[in-house]
Amino acid sequence: MAAKPKATKPKKESPAKKAAPAEGAAKAAAKSGKDHLVLETTKGNVVIKFRPDLAPNHVAHIKKLAEEGFYDGIVFHRVIDGFMAQTGCPHGTGTGGSSYPNLKQEFNPEPHVRGTCSMARSSNPDSANSQFFICFDDARFLDRQYTVWGEVVEGMENVDKIKRGEPVRDPDSIVKASVVSL
Repeated sequence: MAAKPKATKPKKESPAKKAAPAEGAAKAAAKSGKDHLVLETTKGNVVIKFRPDLAPNHVAHIKKLAEEGFYDGIVFHRVIDGFMAQTGCPHGTGTGGSSYPNLKQEFNPEPHVRGTCSMARSSNPDSANSQFFICFDDARFLDRQYTVWGEVVEGMENVDKIKRGEPVRDPDSIVKASVVSL
């Protein structure tokens, strides 16, 4: 007589594996060692330090898009003097995003100040996808309403050179976006 197969019990997860999804994403982002986004733009390089401690899911999403080449060739379609430079729309109009689902907001207490990188969205707080902006100056009125995910640590002078406009005529662009370890 053949032996019955033993029923297998589901494995119990250790407390560390039961961490909240955001906490798990933050740990994964930190472990990847790739903690910076380098934007090679038509005005020069811009180095952004990821902040997975603030917005782990947004950081993971931007890393994925950059590694897939999504941002390569994308223009800065909305650039307002004294406010911010916005990019990340595949149409160059501010009307599009990636093929991935929108992100749930990860609003945090980090202030919107010069060099802050934050997600663009519609009036729906959970509508951020691929578009983001870099603040030229303090924009504290955006605090806790938009998800801050990074900060420019090098090349802010190149952000300052990006052509202004809404829409921008003959816009500057991201030539290549790379996720790197610095």
